[in-house]
Amino acid sequence: VQLAESGGGLAQSGGSLRLSCVASGFTLPHYAIGWFRQAPGKEPDWVSCSRSDDQKIFYEDSVKGRFTLSRDKASNTVYLQMNNLKPEDTGVYLCVADLGKRSCDGRWYHWGQGTQVTVSS
Repeated sequence: VQLAESGGGLAQSGGSLRLSCVASGFTLPHYAIGWFRQAPGKEPDWVSCSRSDDQKIFYEDSVKGRFTLSRDKASNTVYLQMNNLKPEDTGVYLCVADLGKRSCDGRWYHWGQGTQVTVSS
């Protein structure tokens, strides 16, 4: 099982980025999936996640209305569209997956290596 993120980079405040996470070794629709953000010197915090059974999506309060999580079954890829970026969105974004998980917080079994997002003011 592997998760490979891409799409990070440098953006200005108010700009947009789209992160991708390609899953291999398992079929995404059967798994809960999500994104975490790790700011410098801090532990990762969840940003968004989607359950496997009802596909319900959750967002952390600071990103509601700005970030959108989506799945593409055909390519086994998860996306995080990030709009109206703010400097506090800066960090390493990590893709996560777990079979049957129903909440965004707590432990996730599979983690990607992460992609760096830097937002300048």
